[in-house]
Amino acid sequence: MIYSTTETIPGRQVVESLGVVTGNVVQAKHIGRDIMAGLKSIVGGEIRGYTEMLSEARDIAVGRLVESAEQKGADAVVGIRFSTSAIMDGSCELMVFGTAVKLSL
Repeated sequence: MIYSTTETIPGRQVVESLGVVTGNVVQAKHIGRDIMAGLKSIVGGEIRGYTEMLSEARDIAVGRLVESAEQKGADAVVGIRFSTSAIMDGSCELMVFGTAVKLSL
């Protein structure tokens, strides 16, 4: 499955739009990451536990987007965008969305 933030796929022509597809995941931090983040906020720098958590969430959300596009019979998803939001204290949602399309051969 091809997926891209651009509206087109180089060398291919979009022949049919199949509609919007999404993938999302809600991730929560665990107490160990929360304690380390608190300590890191005192001295500054990257909070690797959170970086890893969000990277994993992004991979899960993209996987769900691709699965949704495959169910529609798509060849690609174009114009994908990512969005995050706080759900409650200590957790966030990561959503990815785009347009499922059929491509010319």
